[in-house]
Amino acid sequence: MTEIVVIAGLSGAGRSAAADVLEDLGFYVVDNAPTALLPKLVELAAQPSSDIERLALVSGRNHEGLLREVAQMRADGHQVTLLFLDAATPSLVQRYDATRRRHPFASGSDGVLEAIEHERSLLTTVRDEADLVIDTTDMNVHQLKDRLVSAFAEVDRQRMQIAIESFGFKHGLPLDADIVMDVRFLPNPHWDDELRPLTGHDPKVRDYVLERSVTASFLDHFEAMLVDVLPSYRAEGRAYLTIAIGCTGGRHRSVAIAEELAKRFTDRGIAARASHRDVGS
Repeated sequence: MTEIVVIAGLSGAGRSAAADVLEDLGFYVVDNAPTALLPKLVELAAQPSSDIERLALVSGRNHEGLLREVAQMRADGHQVTLLFLDAATPSLVQRYDATRRRHPFASGSDGVLEAIEHERSLLTTVRDEADLVIDTTDMNVHQLKDRLVSAFAEVDRQRMQIAIESFGFKHGLPLDADIVMDVRFLPNPHWDDELRPLTGHDPKVRDYVLERSVTASFLDHFEAMLVDVLPSYRAEGRAYLTIAIGCTGGRHRSVAIAEELAKRFTDRGIAARASHRDVGS
């Protein structure tokens, strides 16, 4: 059985960077692979004489039939992860302006913005069916690498992997969240002059947030609810789950809650990691 990662996503969202990371992790990478050739590539990798155990296929421009081919790979017994790289439109426009490259979906008088939205509409179904969606809007290459290493390093791949991401509502919702929890109801360290410059990583802020009775009750109930529903996600074939925890600015409450929740999952033997999108904003 070959482990296969199919990389899809918006142009400019980081497919090539993701492929580089997977290559470093031991995947044999085929970039810009036409959908029609995917069955042949998988067949060659699965030959008894092949030494390819991990295969990464970067989907090309034409995604028609991609979901059908992924389903067939799974029916043939391969372990397949459909990875989708996404990013907010303004970020993609900025990236194309910086590189001065032509967007592959640009045609006629259409500008970059129109090309991005056209591609996004074509990929809606692929994104909806993806096993793992990564929003690269505010990621640098190092953060993307950390996210991919945590997902695809050679560990126990049978366990569901949970990513807990803190964010600030004033900066917008994460594009890759499966579950979103609003913790703006908790006491806000921002209004304490001593705590305002700090973040949820600091023990003073962490204690301010976590040592309230309302926080303890919320965490106990939220943890119990998540633990209760995880088997249902697994039953649906989900190997990855992204939980987004949001407060106003993404610096204090959400950071402390995300770290505590990741610790509680880890203590239960559940693979979990915390990341913080807006802690430096």
